[in-house]
Amino acid sequence: MNTTLSSMRALILDDYEVAQFRSAQIDIPAPKAGEVLVRIKASGVNPIDYKIRTGKALYAMPALPAVLGTDLAGVVEAVGEGVGAFKVGDEVYGLTGGVRGLQGSLAEFAAVDARLLALKPKNLSMRDAAALPLVALTAWEGLIDRAAVRTGQKVLVTGGSGGVGHLVVQLALARGAEVYATVCNNGADIVRSMGATPIDVGTTTVAEYVAKYTDGKGFDVIYDTVGGPVLDAAFEAIAHYGHVVSCAAFGNHALATGSLRCATLSGVFVLLPMLSGELRAHHGDILRQVTELVEAGRVKPIVDERRFTLDSAMAAHALVEQGGAAVKVVIDVAA
Repeated sequence: MNTTLSSMRALILDDYEVAQFRSAQIDIPAPKAGEVLVRIKASGVNPIDYKIRTGKALYAMPALPAVLGTDLAGVVEAVGEGVGAFKVGDEVYGLTGGVRGLQGSLAEFAAVDARLLALKPKNLSMRDAAALPLVALTAWEGLIDRAAVRTGQKVLVTGGSGGVGHLVVQLALARGAEVYATVCNNGADIVRSMGATPIDVGTTTVAEYVAKYTDGKGFDVIYDTVGGPVLDAAFEAIAHYGHVVSCAAFGNHALATGSLRCATLSGVFVLLPMLSGELRAHHGDILRQVTELVEAGRVKPIVDERRFTLDSAMAAHALVEQGGAAVKVVIDVAA
């Protein structure tokens, strides 16, 4: 690391009600045992980022003032005691901070738990790599860790053209599943381009698409990324002894329909390892496997072409919050 550097630029949040970033110069953190210092090149923006900024994610919000930003891609600048998996100069990516107690990625550097990182796919830019961690981990935990999707199964992804959804679709296809995805507006083209069958829920009822695509038997696995009534509909579309996974099960739901089909319901809360310290190494393990799939050409993030910097980070948050993004938005932290 350049020893002449002692401070870095960061975006600071001071007030959840005002919910505006302030640019500041703060000390560059030193990596503790088990940590690496990463020079951040890009920061991915997820819905959880604006929810934290606006005080709508009580389970994850850090004490203020704080640096937000959950996903990062960058270069290892220094290695803390006990870290053997990375060396200075390694290009890495991960879901590493921006939640309670952990500095986020809207800064030029971050000292992060090395267990949360993996080597960046060689065939991705920093921007593309920064778009992957949260959505890939969320997709993997539900589809593979919980539902153990396998070849020949029929998988339905709700919101298949969204951030998590487009990774669920690709992972399910990589596992040999027959994949369908509910869409609205322009999502059909995205789903089709990935090799799955889009289902327009604006013109097709649950009963109609279950009949058409499963002969009335229901889907073996349903990954819900939307929640609310969409999750309720999943209980109607699941096969007997099927598995419903949701990363959006934060409301009240009647489970009788799914229970009568002997369906399993699994919830995914991808921030838990960061918040609790549990299973952090598993996140690094998942990302290493995602890297292999990306380098094999089987998984690729879809990133909005619009460019944002730390100076325009609020505009990036607004784009995600308003639902106007072309799947994933990334902030360029450094050239």
